[in-house]
Amino acid sequence: MEKVEKNYYWIWLSLIPNLGSRKKQKLLKIYKNPQEIYNAKESELRKIDGIGEILVKNILNETIRMQVRKHIEYMEKNQIEIVNYLDDDYPKILRKIYDFPISLYVKGDKKILNNISIAIIGCRQATEYGKKAAKYFAYNLAKENFNIVSGLAIGIDSYSHIGAICAKGKTVAVVGNGLDTVYPKENTYLQKRILETGGVVISEYPLGTKTSKMNFPARNRIISGLSKGVIVVEAKEKSGTLITVDFALEQGRDVFVVPRKY
Repeated sequence: MEKVEKNYYWIWLSLIPNLGSRKKQKLLKIYKNPQEIYNAKESELRKIDGIGEILVKNILNETIRMQVRKHIEYMEKNQIEIVNYLDDDYPKILRKIYDFPISLYVKGDKKILNNISIAIIGCRQATEYGKKAAKYFAYNLAKENFNIVSGLAIGIDSYSHIGAICAKGKTVAVVGNGLDTVYPKENTYLQKRILETGGVVISEYPLGTKTSKMNFPARNRIISGLSKGVIVVEAKEKSGTLITVDFALEQGRDVFVVPRKY
């Protein structure tokens, strides 16, 4: 349990509700590490600009602090790790984005997170053409030793992961829930295959976090942030896919689009 135990305060920091990545960055600039935040006095925290009364109460909340031990036990039992932005295994390319996640929960081979990655994204209601295109590009890029990054959703995401697995390559699934659950349930076997073939599933959300529409935009910035480029296979006019494209452009990533089939 020692490996997980040493990250006690990083796990605690991830559990604090309503404390986003930018505010965590701000606190860590002041206090240097999460243990110092943990030990901070209420009077000190109240003086920090942008950290209001609710966040101060959350940071000092004893119930949240008591949950850490349970998380450590579950993580050790289920081979889940947490890497923070100062760790060597934290993806260097992700650390460069504006609102990088302070820590990531990881299940699988974390060593691959610093390999060169390409994201393949698209809609859930994919056409047969879109599914074949996603699998084709994922297969061929994985053959060239690129990680294939996607979001484990049904549709284009699934076929992107499948293409990498068929090529005996590596794939990274970035999810919007805690790693104690699989979403969607239909992809339980696919997640199992990702892990069995040397891939990895990651989330910035702590154990117990249920899937929420609000989580997906934040998840999408990680998909693009991990990747050198993003391939869009199929997308609706208003969709999470196009939100990911916006993030990719803000982050200076190349964006490629598969032509429609007419």
